[in-house]
Amino acid sequence: MSIAPIGILGGTFDPIHNGHLRLAQEALEQCGLSAVRFIPGGTPPHRDAPHAAAQHRLAMTELALQGNPAFVLDEREIHRTDPCYSVDTLASLRAEFGVQQPLCLLMGCDAFLHLHTWHEWKKLFGLAHIVVIQRAGGRPLGNAMNDSDADLRAEYQARLAPAPRALHEAPAGAILVVDMPALEISATSIRRRCAGNRSIRYLLPDSVFNYIQSNQLYTHADY
Repeated sequence: MSIAPIGILGGTFDPIHNGHLRLAQEALEQCGLSAVRFIPGGTPPHRDAPHAAAQHRLAMTELALQGNPAFVLDEREIHRTDPCYSVDTLASLRAEFGVQQPLCLLMGCDAFLHLHTWHEWKKLFGLAHIVVIQRAGGRPLGNAMNDSDADLRAEYQARLAPAPRALHEAPAGAILVVDMPALEISATSIRRRCAGNRSIRYLLPDSVFNYIQSNQLYTHADY
């Protein structure tokens, strides 16, 4: 039985920008996803606390997703104050959607290469597929895996899927690598531009740009 997968894209979205949106759109089209759920993080266990408050990051994400019915805002992490682990979030999604629904955790190459440092990372494969977005012009993931953790490399070699169809035929367990055009946009650079009073227009949706301007976000010079 073939079921269209649901994509899962988490992050602090501090702020959300066109790189996030383009990544999701590429995964949606290339993998035949039925939707992509954007999950703004509450308290991330692997990085510093977000710069913008939760309500601002939630509002910016909601604004960014408007106009695309395939993009869905998911608030299950944003209001939490304890560390938000991906394995717990995926378990919650699995309980909601059932055992047959394919779920795809979307991430970039850098995140995947550090997957072995995540909390109970091997359990992720029992809960979802992992779709790694590889940017054109960067080091191919296959080459980067030669220098990666041995356990992660073994999982990659055993689970690598040859085509997106594999994501439709099982609820979890595969790894798929897809390419997307290079889009050199980062939340860090956007925050630095704001602090330096430089334009961030065209790096993110106009609605998010206007929200940042109206609420005077990221104006401190400590980025």
